[in-house]
Amino acid sequence: MTSARLNKVIGALDAGQHVFATFSAADPSSAVELATTDYDAVVFEMEHKPWDINALRDSFQYLLNRRQIFEADSPAPAVTPLVRIPANGAERAQWHAKQALDLGAFGIVWPHVCTVEEARNAVAACRYPRLPDAPRHEPPGLRGDGPHAATRYWGIPNTEYYARADVWPLDPDGEILVGLMIEDQLGIENLPDILDRVPGIGLVLIGEGDMSQELGVPRQYEHPRVLECKRRILDVCTARGVAVGHPHVTAANVERVLDDGYRFLMSAPVRTYPGLAKGRELTRHGMTGREIRSNE
Repeated sequence: MTSARLNKVIGALDAGQHVFATFSAADPSSAVELATTDYDAVVFEMEHKPWDINALRDSFQYLLNRRQIFEADSPAPAVTPLVRIPANGAERAQWHAKQALDLGAFGIVWPHVCTVEEARNAVAACRYPRLPDAPRHEPPGLRGDGPHAATRYWGIPNTEYYARADVWPLDPDGEILVGLMIEDQLGIENLPDILDRVPGIGLVLIGEGDMSQELGVPRQYEHPRVLECKRRILDVCTARGVAVGHPHVTAANVERVLDDGYRFLMSAPVRTYPGLAKGRELTRHGMTGREIRSNE
């Protein structure tokens, strides 16, 4: 590749590094706050939030920071935008992926993928069609042609976008990440076949919330049955060189998450209000600023 990576997530995973990401609603004010954080990526959450394509478009734009672009000498946002679409894998949802990619998304996260056929559809929906004798034809692309907003967002001409808008690692120079969520026993059972038979899957994200529901231990993420399922996913993916994502990383579990082998770490973006916290603490004790200073 002659040009620098635009997709920060792929750049890190390709180099064997860790990626730090978070979920966010498609909301411009949240995008502004995230733009200058140390996150590598944000997954705009539209599975359990409304599919608001206008809010998503605006969030992409507010994620751009002109100073960062100037200093990095790259048109791409410092925090790479990915989108979790609303439909489950079995629902195909090719149009959701198409609309998000056409706005400039650098990747799609597909919920509830359980079978080889669903995984093939996920990859195919993120690729443009090509003739059967073209290199890397499988899975054959299904994405419709309408890249103008995406090329503007990526900051490159159409011809370059077409060359780079393929899925990684199927195309080593591709800039689009396909992430599958494995959330149930059927998905776990089929995961070896999915990864062996469907090229172009760059990330597997564990859906431990729905997984724990199916196991009868809702949101008990440390329950032995949940941990066993997560370990099975990690082992299958690690053996095939596919990065695995953990959706609930905290200061309390991050060391174990890293030791377990996760490479895509998602933590909740926590807002803090130090002035408010300090003020509340002091007023609870009935102290004035003068009394505080005199005690120091």
